[in-house]
Amino acid sequence: MVKRPKYSVGVAQMAAAMVLSGTLGYFVLESHQSAYNVVFFRCLFGAISLALYCWVRGLFREKHFNKNTFLLALGGGVAIVANWVLLFSSYKYASISISTAVYHTQPFFLIIFGMLLFRERPGINKMLWFFTAFIGLFFVINIDMSDFSFSFDYVFGLILALSAAVLYAIATIIAKRLKGIPPHLIALAQVTLGVGLLLPFVEFKDVPLVGPHWVYLISLGVIHTCIMYILMYSAFQKLQTPAIAVLSFIYPAVAILVDYVFYNQNLATLQIFGILLILLGGAGVNLNWSLIPLRLSRSASS
Repeated sequence: MVKRPKYSVGVAQMAAAMVLSGTLGYFVLESHQSAYNVVFFRCLFGAISLALYCWVRGLFREKHFNKNTFLLALGGGVAIVANWVLLFSSYKYASISISTAVYHTQPFFLIIFGMLLFRERPGINKMLWFFTAFIGLFFVINIDMSDFSFSFDYVFGLILALSAAVLYAIATIIAKRLKGIPPHLIALAQVTLGVGLLLPFVEFKDVPLVGPHWVYLISLGVIHTCIMYILMYSAFQKLQTPAIAVLSFIYPAVAILVDYVFYNQNLATLQIFGILLILLGGAGVNLNWSLIPLRLSRSASS
């Protein structure tokens, strides 16, 4: 039985984190840096801001990790950092729309992992709302089938995006296993690991000492890492996998709106319809709306 106040807070935290995620592409593009450089500085400034936050909160005064949970957190960190690098790298092989569509198969992996590892049973109604949101996603992405090109680069881009989706789902599942540990410390351990992992791959010669790119790189660390991951990890520990999966669809909806506002990307009628389906799917899961009679849902789930 989900405690409603705790659940509602988790929903609000996850929704806010996904809204921030939707603005991520703008900051990445405006930084004009390679995927390795972007992720490295995201981890660096994220680690600094998270360390300051944890220090102010007094979280270093107590021991929160044991050996097993610390290794588990680091494993999640490897998944998160590799997920960022793979996703950003996939853009140059497949189009951003195609990469985004493939990447957002990660809710399916969340559902599958939740069923296999935690024996979670989302029920027919939640699954129907999930598929409603997923259909909305494809309207939002607005893929033109005539542009498909199955070259080696294209297929490689799809593999990168799909791998990023799997890694994101793994990181989410790991975070759910770390209940009782402040999410700020989890995120700090992971981005600190990311700094060390990516240091050999950073191209410092491509980063001018002065320029507007620093505004975007610092923002990626402070806003899109420190603040966003505090919200997201807190939500992971309050929500079941199906709710996390559906709320994740807010991310692409916001990304489309950011494209419209900052890059004059006009929204097609189907994209507007897709955004409405995404919001409807999220509301259906979180408010427990029934698309089929409750009795039939229970009998099908038993």
